[in-house]
Amino acid sequence: MDEREVRVLQDIETYGCHVVHAGEVDDEPPFSYSVGIGKMSRQPEVIVLGLARELAYAIISEYNARVRAGEVFAAGRRYGGFFAAYDVAFEVVDPRNYREYLGWNLWLYEGDSFDVLQIIYPSAAGEWPWDEDAPVAFADRQRLITAPRH
Repeated sequence: MDEREVRVLQDIETYGCHVVHAGEVDDEPPFSYSVGIGKMSRQPEVIVLGLARELAYAIISEYNARVRAGEVFAAGRRYGGFFAAYDVAFEVVDPRNYREYLGWNLWLYEGDSFDVLQIIYPSAAGEWPWDEDAPVAFADRQRLITAPRH
């Protein structure tokens, strides 16, 4: 086991999860995700796209604290207390996106047998990325990697 793997496991044991941040590369937005929440709290991992490291970390840490306290979050619903005065929505991440976005979870769970929710936030004007009138740059920066709804 290398130093990074040891650090990830120590963070999971100490804090209930490890947070990975991938910075912006070319036209790809930055993203951050949890590793280990499923193992420690039996709740889905989370990912958020398009936010700076500090804000994404704060949102993921809030989710981790709340699931450790017993709160359960459902896909398709909105919740407050994560992102300033705005609600956030949770949607199920399509497993076809795991390899591109969730490498450390593939390592931890030894495959793709884990659940992930994307935390989705509105623009300052209250538009969601799926709204027709949402600014294109906003929707592109917060790319939806969710599973299609049936």
